[in-house]
Amino acid sequence: MLNWKPELHAVGVADMDATHEQFVEELAILTKAGDEDFPHLFHALALHTRTHFENEGRLMRACRFPAIGEHESDHQRILGELAQIGRGVAKGRLGLARAYVAVGLPDWFRTHLATMDSALAARLKATQT
Repeated sequence: MLNWKPELHAVGVADMDATHEQFVEELAILTKAGDEDFPHLFHALALHTRTHFENEGRLMRACRFPAIGEHESDHQRILGELAQIGRGVAKGRLGLARAYVAVGLPDWFRTHLATMDSALAARLKATQT
């Protein structure tokens, strides 16, 4: 399970860090959710993730982030996966969704944070000075 640890996960941009911490907390709650609560919590995570990505998109445009295409493409891939898996969740199929929440999303988040989000944070910090 993924647990928020500022020393590992913070990128030094307050808005990004707060959103990422909330994402990790929602993942943790979803990982422990019973079958009755899982569908609405999965939907809430998908909504949070869409808002999260929209906010990062605004940040990327504001600082003219050079890798915006790659970054937004990765976001679109995850939103597509959430939508596809969410359709299964809506039909009561939770197995794939539980695996995605327990392993797929945390693995993606760690990589995305260490590469794309860290690069965005560095650009934001460089353009704010």
